[in-house]
Amino acid sequence: MQPSSPLIRISGIMCNAQEERLSNTNDKYSLFMRSVSPLIQKTSAAFFTAMPCDLKMLEAHRMWVSLISCIAGGVFLSACLLDVIPDFLSDMNEELQRRQIKVNFPLPEFILAAGFLLVLIVEHIILDCNQKRTEEVTPLLVTNRRTHRHSHSSINEQDIEGRRHHFHVDFQAHSAFRSFVLIFSLSLHSVFEGLAIGLQETNSEVLKISTAIVIHKSIIAFSLSLLLIESGVQTQWFVLSIVTFAVMSPLGVGLGIAVMQNPNEWNGMMQSVLEGIAAGTFVYITFLEILPHELNSPKWRLPKVIFVLLGFSVMAMLQFLQ
Repeated sequence: MQPSSPLIRISGIMCNAQEERLSNTNDKYSLFMRSVSPLIQKTSAAFFTAMPCDLKMLEAHRMWVSLISCIAGGVFLSACLLDVIPDFLSDMNEELQRRQIKVNFPLPEFILAAGFLLVLIVEHIILDCNQKRTEEVTPLLVTNRRTHRHSHSSINEQDIEGRRHHFHVDFQAHSAFRSFVLIFSLSLHSVFEGLAIGLQETNSEVLKISTAIVIHKSIIAFSLSLLLIESGVQTQWFVLSIVTFAVMSPLGVGLGIAVMQNPNEWNGMMQSVLEGIAAGTFVYITFLEILPHELNSPKWRLPKVIFVLLGFSVMAMLQFLQ
């Protein structure tokens, strides 16, 4: 036992040294935690205090985006009821009277309905084809899982649906096809307005009509930009849509000048029919896409109606001043 005593002492010294190192490490760790803990507490408090402010700012941003979109909806409603449809009915009735065509049938309204139904049919054909293609690509397991989730998590689905309304994302209402139809109807109407400028014979009439159209198209272009941005279209398509809409009126002016130089007996009737189809598409977009997209959301109902009336009143005032 005597020879082993130095080993025992050495091992004891090593144990004491290790305990001392552990004690120093624990002391350093405790000191570090005591110094960092107030910083963590303050940072956490600041973060959770700032969260309600950020949420309120985000909510206010969404509200104003929705209200501005309602102004655009009122502008399109006024343009549809006070500009596009009356222009078509006036031109069509004028052509019928000029040709002494009398029919016991509402022909202008039928052409208007044809434009409406044409867009309705084409859109649902496209949606049906897309749905079948999606069903063919989607795996069966994913479908069953979604069905199982639907039967056991109605609260989550309600939350998702609420978020859709909250973020104003309506994938069917803002499809690429409807954006195309909106651009098409507005562009075709712009061509006819430019055509009216090109058909004038005096500079005073050209200046008068051009001023009215510039003011009118500026508001329409602003509203169109808002709707395209909210629909989430890609940047290149957004630029292409705005440029297309912008060049349609000058194109109509050129066509009007060409018609004045080469008159044709059926030019007026063809223009009226195309104008009626464009008016029908505009009715479809206004009443089935633009207005329902904003007004179907349960939030801010009364302010939305007020802002729709505001946009409608601005366009109505401009139409009255013309």
